[in-house]
Formats: sequence, structure tokens, C-alpha cells
Amino acid sequence: MKTAMWVMALVAAMGFAAAEDQVNCPIAGGPFQPSMESLKTYQCPDWFRDAKFGMWAHWGPQAVPEMGDWYAQRMYKPGDVKYKDHLDRWGHPSEHGYKDIIPMWKAEQWDPDRLIQLYKKAGAKYFVSMGSHHDNFYLWNSKLHKWNSVNMGPKRDVVGDWQKAAQKHGLKFGVSEHLGASFTWFQWSHKADKDGPKAGVPYDGANEKWQDLYHFPAAPDDTKWYSTNPRWHQQWFDRIRELVDGYKPDLLYTDGGVAFGPEHPVGLSMIAHLYNSNPQVVYNCKQKSEGRWVEDLERGVMPGINPHPWQTDTSIGDWYYNKTWKFRPVSWTIHMLVDIVSKNGNLLLNIVQRPDGSLDAEVEQQLAELATWINIHGEAIYGTRPWLVYGEGAVKTKGGNFKEDFKYTARDIRFTTKGDALFATALGWPADGKLLVKSLATAAGKVTGVALLGSSAKLDWQQTEAGLAVTLPATKVSEYTATLKITGEQLKPAPVPFEAVIVQADAKGNFKLDANDAELHGDQIKTETKGVHTNIGFWDKPADWASWKVQFDKPGKYKIHLTAATTHEGAAVLVEVAGQKLSAKPPKTGAWDEFKGCGAGTVEIKQAGIITLAVRAANGAKWKAINLRQVNLTPVAP
Repeated sequence: MKTAMWVMALVAAMGFAAAEDQVNCPIAGGPFQPSMESLKTYQCPDWFRDAKFGMWAHWGPQAVPEMGDWYAQRMYKPGDVKYKDHLDRWGHPSEHGYKDIIPMWKAEQWDPDRLIQLYKKAGAKYFVSMGSHHDNFYLWNSKLHKWNSVNMGPKRDVVGDWQKAAQKHGLKFGVSEHLGASFTWFQWSHKADKDGPKAGVPYDGANEKWQDLYHFPAAPDDTKWYSTNPRWHQQWFDRIRELVDGYKPDLLYTDGGVAFGPEHPVGLSMIAHLYNSNPQVVYNCKQKSEGRWVEDLERGVMPGINPHPWQTDTSIGDWYYNKTWKFRPVSWTIHMLVDIVSKNGNLLLNIVQRPDGSLDAEVEQQLAELATWINIHGEAIYGTRPWLVYGEGAVKTKGGNFKEDFKYTARDIRFTTKGDALFATALGWPADGKLLVKSLATAAGKVTGVALLGSSAKLDWQQTEAGLAVTLPATKVSEYTATLKITGEQLKPAPVPFEAVIVQADAKGNFKLDANDAELHGDQIKTETKGVHTNIGFWDKPADWASWKVQFDKPGKYKIHLTAATTHEGAAVLVEVAGQKLSAKPPKTGAWDEFKGCGAGTVEIKQAGIITLAVRAANGAKWKAINLRQVNLTPVAP
């Protein structure tokens, strides 16, 4: 039967829409149907697996205020810093709304040809243009929606001009669509202030005149990331199909899971249409795929090697230009790339553009540094595949979204392979000029050759029971990495002794000591997983204890808080850190998988460095077992 009819029937059968609201989703003919079973036969193309590194222009009218991401929504939220900014600069959103910011986006300094040349030189093998963000403004020449960059703002086909430049310089080209979430995301523009001189006066999004931009009102219960309204499902499908049919991108990125639900037929129809139209296309979304598409993690990484290709999308700064944000250092980008590639992933990096389309001088300098680095180390990146283990070292990256800040050192090593070569990249240049690759101890098999990328010097190396010991040349190849190119005979990773995780502060100075990061002492205590969380359990013996190594960069005072579960009254532990002992009494929670918090007081760290924090029984004779999920340290303001 015709696929469009098949989808309509499936939509009705699955209860996503009443019969009168069936969604028409015609797709190109081919082997793929809009079902999870059919999509299992998809094979990620080699161009993507070999490319490893892409750059993204997450850019559009929301860059105009220079206040970062989600301005178009948050300017309608009283109390939000972006609401206040809009009020101070342009007036109340009932009178001057997002529709009035769009014409200010002129992109007068935008030179896509020059930028693509910079990105290619810096290592990008593919480039992704924003298609539409949640602001419902299109960056392509749409015949279905007047709010687009050809009609307004820069009066240019932004997607088309990016594509021409990318293809001219030999980069694969992709587009990102964030439209699926727009329908509920933009409903804030329909509201009004609850107090103040404009209380009750609707914002401009409530005016029917502008609802082709702000959308019609959503049903009261239609508030989640993806709308349940089939009228919007149809609109999304028609407009995203216009985009992909008109520009035939090599990659389509969706900001969310499969559009409108994990197995929604409208979202699956778009994927099937893409694959039938071009067997070499890549589809990214933030949903586990089992190979059906390329799973994407926003600002995060996988904890280990994923059997299927995947991608991290992140940014050197805020998603849109933000005058208050500092850019990530180039070392961060390089270390992210090396770690991700070692785990079978790709890095898609947003290069933050100013509203006028230009780059800050600092960003251009970073691109130049990346170009220098990739010219030497690209051999260990492009066209590689993971080894049997991704790496070794003290920093254990947590998997998932929004986990991307890790303080790597030269002890953290990542592996890739290509042909007969094994590459071992240290995420830093060792201060003493010596590397020890523990995974390549004599138990790994025979190493026959070792060279350093970027150097013609003959290396002094020795394979020992402890690892492959290498003395590097006196002149550094890079401040950020040292990559060994290794040959050998049937090398397999040798067992690496446990190395304690060094817990580091997040961007706000908080420490989160997870169960997975603990070193456990005793013959019975161990970690266990309950639901999606891991805790320290089987803590029946008072002699057993747990510890963490914590990196304090400066002295300070910290409040300590534990998250625990117990079925006992009177449980008590001691938290020992920096020569101080604090008592904590986890409350009875009623079940071993029901966790509650309790405080342990305040500790003073008098000296920077790596300090051990331990949790022990307060009184061995009166010990009551607990399950411990987490220890948190929060800085106390001086």
C-alpha cells in the first residue's frame, strides 16, 4: 500500500489522533518503512564514521540581544534576566516582542565562504547549519512559512549559502531542526504579567495577527517538549520535508528524541523518508537508537565504547552569542574530541557567531590553534576506530547529557586504531617527559615500534610488566597532548590496576561524590544499581568503609550533605576529611531504595590539593546498615 496511507492508518491505530485529525506523511519509496523494526536495517555511512569532527552554526535572530540561548522564550518570563533585559532595552513584550527583534538580525558581516575555509582548516569534515530553532523562524527559503531569512532579517537564504560554501570546500553538509519543540516552547509568548503596571495585559504572542510566528494557543494539558496536537504534527512534517527535499542535506539533526514520541509514526516517517531518499544520509536525535540512527548527547559523552556510532553536540560558549560568557579553552575542545573518538563517537562543535555573522578574535585564534594541532594529530583521529578499550587514567567520564567538564592530565590516555597502527594519546604533556601506558604492559603482547606524531626523534621506550614506558623528546610537540603511534603483534589490553577517580568541582564550585567514583574498603561492601541510580550497599559490616579523592583548587569552607537510605532507626556515620570528623545521622526511610538527605555540618579546607574524604561507621558496636548514593560538598560564601 502507499506509505502515506499506511502512516495515516498507523496514527489512528496508535491513538495519536482522532480519525478526523489523521496526519498525512508521504515518504519516498524505498526499503524503509516508518517503524522501529524497519529502521533496524539502517547502516551508518562510512563518511560519518571517518569524519569524526563537525562544526555547527547555532545562529539566528536570538543572537541579536547577545544574551545567549532561549531568549525568545525567556523574554516572556517575568523575573528572568532576559525578561528584564528586554524590558530595559526595548520595552514591554506586550508592545515590543520577539517579532520586533527579528528585523534587527542583519548578518551584515557574514561571509560563509571565509568561515567554512577556517572550519575546514581547523579540522571539520562536516558542517551543520541551523534550520530553525524553537523560535519558529526559518533560515531557509520556505514557501510554507513567511517568517524566514529570505523574507526578513538578512534577506538571504542562510541554509543555502552555508551549503554552497560547504560543498565548494568539500565538507559534508547538515541542517538542524528544533521546530518539533517550538509549538509548546513558544506558548510563553501568549501569557501576561501577573503583577506590575502591565498585569493582565497579554504579550504579543496572544494576538492572532502574529500567531503564524508564535503558534495558535495550545490545549491546557499540552505542555511537554513535544506537542500532542496532530495539526502541529502535520505542520512539522510538511515543513521539515520542505527543508530536506529542497536542500538534500547529508545530515539532519533533531533537537530531542524522535519527533513527537519515542516511536511516533510522524517522526519515524521523516526518518524513513530521509533514508529512502539517500542511503548515505545521517539522522541525529537524542534517543537511544540501537543503530537505527546516530544517537546524540548534548554537552555530554559516553562512559565507554558504544557499539554504534554516536555524536556529542556542544559549544565553545553559550548556544547563541552571549556577551557575559567566557569561551572554552582550545585544550577543552581537543580533549573532548580525543575522548569522544576513542569511544566510537563524533564531535559536533558550535562555533559561536556574533549577531552580524563575524567571529570574536579569540574564536579565530582558537581555530588557528586547532588547525595547528589537527595538522599533527589528525592521523590518530580521522578514519580511526576504537580499540578494545577506550583508554586508561584517573578521570572516569560519566555518561549522559550535560556532563562534559573533566580535568584531564597526561595520565589519562585514549586509544584509537587504523590499519596496523594503535594510537595512544595522552591528554597532556607529562611534566617529566615520561609516559607509562599501563594497558600495553608485557601481558598485552609484543610492542614492536613506537613513534611520536609530530616528531622525527627516535624514542627511548621499554615494555615492562608495569606498562609501555616512553621517554618523550625534550621539545614539546603540543601543550595539550602527546600521541604515540604503536605497532605490535596481536596486541590486547593488559589489565590495569584500579586507579582512584579524582572528583573535581563543577562550574559553580560544588562537588558531587557519586557511588561509582568511590573506592570501597572491605570484603562485602559494593555498589548496586536501583533504577537509574547507583548506590553503595551491602554495608553490613562496620569495618567496611568508602572513600573518595577530591581535587580542591583553593582553600574554603564546604557544607557536607549525604543522600542515603536505611530501614533502621539510629544509623550514624562519620565523614572524615582534612583531619576533621563530622557526624551524620541518615534518617529511617522505610525502604532500601527510598533515599533522603541529611546534613553533616561544615568542613574547612585549609590547603589546595587532592584530599581523601572517607565515610565510616560512627560506632562499630552500634552500626546500622545504610545505602549511600551520594555525598555533596557545597561552598560556603566567605
